[in-house]
Amino acid sequence: MSDFLDLALLPFRLGFMQYAFAVTLMIAVPMALLSCYLVLKGWSLMGDAVSHAVLPGVVIAYVVGLPFAVGAFVAGLLCALAAGFLRNHSRVKEDTVLGIVFSGMFGLGIVLYVATESDVHLDHILFGDMLGIATSDLIETGLIALACAAFILFFRKDLLVQAFDRQHAAAIGLPVNLLHYGLLAVLSLVVVGALKAVGIILSVAMLVAPGAIAALLTRRFGSMLATAVTIAIGASLCGIYLSFFLDSAPAPTIVVLLTVLFIAAFVVQTTRNRQTASEIPGRSERR
Repeated sequence: MSDFLDLALLPFRLGFMQYAFAVTLMIAVPMALLSCYLVLKGWSLMGDAVSHAVLPGVVIAYVVGLPFAVGAFVAGLLCALAAGFLRNHSRVKEDTVLGIVFSGMFGLGIVLYVATESDVHLDHILFGDMLGIATSDLIETGLIALACAAFILFFRKDLLVQAFDRQHAAAIGLPVNLLHYGLLAVLSLVVVGALKAVGIILSVAMLVAPGAIAALLTRRFGSMLATAVTIAIGASLCGIYLSFFLDSAPAPTIVVLLTVLFIAAFVVQTTRNRQTASEIPGRSERR
């Protein structure tokens, strides 16, 4: 029994695993909070766009000698601003604009990435390297996560009003432009914070899945926020823990768990709706 317990607790005793747990839990909280607003605003593709668009910024930052986070943040913010400008000054629909912008930025990043001779494994930026986290990475991610979570929680009510009706938010005096571009800046920052944890490719899952699952399970926005954070933290812990024993990459394991949770939430909601419909008097007779 003691041998089994020692084996079960082994991941929590290893230093690199402790860092992996810490960095993922830090970034999971703001990503879960942000995912609720992205789902409500229909901005899920925006998260995908920004996460892919940071790649050229990372490569340019490496060539120039700047921290990866600086290049990633600038590139992500430029992508978000460019998408917003094109959407407001053209007749092209938003999803089309996002598809063009993020695919163009990602293509540029791949071209620069292939052309750059590097002694650093930039593959970690694409797929994450949470098992190779350093103390400096932990501090950087912690500061980013704290700033993003503070912004979202402080403006949570204003952001909620703007998400449902931007014109009403402007009519009652809310700073809609500040909220809009502030949310875009936070989105870019969150993606930067997730680079070392889950990477560019898989960060979109953390930006969409917790909010989507919570939207299926809850009816109040406060409950949605709490549920999304709980799901993100639980999936992160379980994913990293299981990856240790399955000998798999932690980030993809987390994403697989989130996908399974979404399917389960969808089944629960569908079953609940059917039960509610069957309990309505006269509903079954009309059928």
